[in-house]
Amino acid sequence: MNQAASEAGSQAARHGAPAPPGRGELWALYAGTAAAYADMYVTQPILPLLSAEFGVGPARAGLTVSAVVLAIAGAASLYGPLSDALGRRRVMAGAMALLALATLACAFAPSLGALVALRALQGLFVPGMTAVAVAYAGDRFAAAELSRLVGGVIGASVVGGLVGRVGAGWVTARHGWRAAFVVFAGLTLLAALGLARELSPARAAARTGFGAATRGMLGHLSDPRLLGAFLVGAALFFGWIGIFTYLPYHLTAAWGLSTGLVSSVYLVYAAGVLASPLAGRFSARLGARRLIGWGLAVEALGMAATLAGSLPVLVAGLVVLVLGTFTAQAVVPAFVNQAARSAKGGASALYLTFYYLGGTAGSVVPGLAWQAWGWPGVVGTCGAGVALGLVANATLCGREA
Repeated sequence: MNQAASEAGSQAARHGAPAPPGRGELWALYAGTAAAYADMYVTQPILPLLSAEFGVGPARAGLTVSAVVLAIAGAASLYGPLSDALGRRRVMAGAMALLALATLACAFAPSLGALVALRALQGLFVPGMTAVAVAYAGDRFAAAELSRLVGGVIGASVVGGLVGRVGAGWVTARHGWRAAFVVFAGLTLLAALGLARELSPARAAARTGFGAATRGMLGHLSDPRLLGAFLVGAALFFGWIGIFTYLPYHLTAAWGLSTGLVSSVYLVYAAGVLASPLAGRFSARLGARRLIGWGLAVEALGMAATLAGSLPVLVAGLVVLVLGTFTAQAVVPAFVNQAARSAKGGASALYLTFYYLGGTAGSVVPGLAWQAWGWPGVVGTCGAGVALGLVANATLCGREA
């Protein structure tokens, strides 16, 4: 941060208030989020290639995705209390540095089993960024601005997912899949350095003991509004990852697209870059629950459109799916942060735990549906997940604790 920002931070600290966030701080937060999500999806567009290289079917190759998601789900709940106890900046920067090392190690995996294990190791570090970013935003921004900033963080996650999928496919087509991991390890390390340099340390008064933070986190499970939001998150990621994990197999089987062309289809993610900030801005005016419901409904409509036998219609359906998904996803984390009366880091972490548990199931169950019923089976399974989210939003998110 520059000298003026540092002086403002010192004055704010003396008066018990956080310093106004600086531009470098925001960009570091966005870059860290983008890098973490990019690392998650390196293997998704190249699953057919991994199937061919290691001689395995789609479900086993899909483990390179589900291993990351499952590890994130298992580790996410630890980072909320940890960041409440140690401070957000320390946790985020440290986790991203370790993620860079794990990403680099994937480039040297000698077998599919080793690659899956290293992908799980990546997953252990990803929530050090993703589970803490919204809590950090809640610490640093006024409630009136939080939805807007969370929309920006979700937009950064869209950019990361886009860069991970398209970039990995592009690098793999030219230099092989191992080179893709080397490239993303370097980007992740740069993001870690930016976080360490630009983020503001938490105030000492905002920290608490790990045990107390953990108890506060678990207490959120008794709040029906938060439990509903957690289920919405699980449903969102279940449908999302199911569609996009097995999409390459559908594109390859139905239209014979190459790895490079398959990865280019993921450019539909760009629609999420627009949807997320807009949803964050409109949530206060339209109401969070209403916007979540609309987003889920639009997501389901987009899924149904991918059943068309026309490639252009399928791509259009994917754009609609992205718009719906990120409309809802941009609103739910802010809803969680505002609904949690205490242990906000724990609430964000618990949301991410449910989110990635849904993603873990979404990276496996639709694969079994693919093997049994093809693409309609994938769409039907993912659509059922969206229906669960709609029910949770309608019946739980409006109830008081």
